[in-house]
Amino acid sequence: MKKKLLSLMLAGALAVTAFAGCGGSGDTTSDSSSDSATASEDENTLTVYAWDANFNIPALKAAEAAYKEKNPDFVLNIEEQSQSSDVEDAVTLAGSSGDYSTLPDIVLFQDHYIQKYVADYPDAWNNMDGADIDWSDFGAEKLSYSTVDGTHYGVPVDNGTVIFAYRVDILEECGYTIDDVTGITWDRFIEIGKEVYAKTGKYLLSMDGDGNDLPYMMLQAEGASQFNEDGTPNLTSDTVKDIIEVITTMSKENVLYLANDWSDYTDQTIMGDMVAGVMNGNWIIPTIEQVEANSGKWEITSMPTLSGEEGYASNGGSSLYITSNCKNVELAQDFLAYTFGGGDGAVATYDAALTDGGVITCCLSAGESEVYQQGVAYFNDQAIYSKIVEMGGNVKTVTQSDYHYPARSLVAAAIININSGADLDSELAGAQEQLEFEMGQ
Repeated sequence: MKKKLLSLMLAGALAVTAFAGCGGSGDTTSDSSSDSATASEDENTLTVYAWDANFNIPALKAAEAAYKEKNPDFVLNIEEQSQSSDVEDAVTLAGSSGDYSTLPDIVLFQDHYIQKYVADYPDAWNNMDGADIDWSDFGAEKLSYSTVDGTHYGVPVDNGTVIFAYRVDILEECGYTIDDVTGITWDRFIEIGKEVYAKTGKYLLSMDGDGNDLPYMMLQAEGASQFNEDGTPNLTSDTVKDIIEVITTMSKENVLYLANDWSDYTDQTIMGDMVAGVMNGNWIIPTIEQVEANSGKWEITSMPTLSGEEGYASNGGSSLYITSNCKNVELAQDFLAYTFGGGDGAVATYDAALTDGGVITCCLSAGESEVYQQGVAYFNDQAIYSKIVEMGGNVKTVTQSDYHYPARSLVAAAIININSGADLDSELAGAQEQLEFEMGQ
């Protein structure tokens, strides 16, 4: 009965949050706890900027409730922003004017962008030095975003670990189990995918062909990046070419369906029941769960790789940062450490964040709670949330770049052209040249 209750609670909370984990936003109305838009003067009050009333906001409310057990007078004023870029714009405006008094105590910030903002506006931030946090309780890859020159600037919030979800009923129809697609090469995956399509007419994988996240995720599972350690583009490496060849082969062999856009990807391929497999950040779970008739038919596992070892990646996510305008840095540090940072309130914070909004812990120890260990009915009673946390601890750290999204667009366009007959080497060379131009190199 507990399993069914948890599944129903999560389904209701997660139904509209598919974009949230990757920094997207919904059409939300303001639900702020305060009319103040800047840092608080009260010794027990903090103000935070965040977005998404259905995802991040419930997690922050859960943290406030947990911290009240330690400090009953504590108040967290949540200033809801319409989208993640509103937070970035607020920091940019403050930094450009040199007036940080307009900022709140804490901001939620997208992982892929924070290092640029720390570099561009170093005076906008307080770091986490002195906070009582065991950083070994987090995966190294997640911490790599919020750590600059060895200094921790933020505390991770939502877990962007990639899942590979499979329709186990369709695998069984074709003579396979979830174990047969775990720890396999991409070549073997293609063989299985061809058989699945021939027998069932379903693709074993789909992706938005326009905003194609496959290259990034597949490269990270190999421990590789589209950028060199010095930040220069690396779109023509042998590993990049191998990955692109796998993607184009999958597309040509009806193993992968490259959708025209995001709506086609989610509405037609996943909710339209065209696929027997979905690989993306775990925030894609609510989209999968929209097809009620498929409840109990899915399970999750790790990714294939070129070598056949189990692959792990992350796609999307955010962390919380204390601004230089914070009047009570010790309170902010203690609040973050006690809740999202793995302190005594972490289990209560993340249990409620999961059931109320679908935010999955980045703190490994919090993923050991009873709530996380429960099976989820939609996923064949598999304890997917504890598994996601476990997989997140295995994601390899790779070089990140503020030009992540331009690179994604250029490589996606190259894949489309290659599928239409263009030369792989020429297309990647062209993408490299264009990205270098955009980066001013």
